[in-house]
Amino acid sequence: MAMRGIRGATTVEENTQAAIWQAAQEMVQAILEENALPTEQIGACIFSMTEDLTAAFPTAGVRQLAGFDLVPLFDARQCAVEGSLPRCLRVLLLVETEQSQRAIHHVYLHGAATLRPDIARR
Repeated sequence: MAMRGIRGATTVEENTQAAIWQAAQEMVQAILEENALPTEQIGACIFSMTEDLTAAFPTAGVRQLAGFDLVPLFDARQCAVEGSLPRCLRVLLLVETEQSQRAIHHVYLHGAATLRPDIARR
C-alpha cells in the first residue's frame, strides 16, 4: 500500500454549527464513497476553513460519523487571500491505499467545484 492524499472542498451555506457540520460530513462521506475507502485506511484528516466561518469546528461534526472515533482529525485556518472563495471548507485525507494517484477521486462540492474544474468529480 502507498500513502496518498485525497482532497476535498465545499462551500457552506451559512456560518452556523449545523451548516458547518453538515457540509463537513457530506464532503467526507462523498470522498469515502467515491474512493471506496474504509475509515481504517485513513491516517489523518486535515481540515481548513476560510476566516468567515467561525461557528464550529468541522472536525466536531465529522467525529460523529461512524468509524471516525479513532481517526486523527485537525482543524486549521486558511490564509486570508483577497478574492478567494468565501465560506469554503477544505480537507486533505492522508490514506493508505492500493490506488494509484491517477485513480484517486478528489471531491469538490457546491461552489467549491470552481476551484478545480479539471479534477472535480461532483
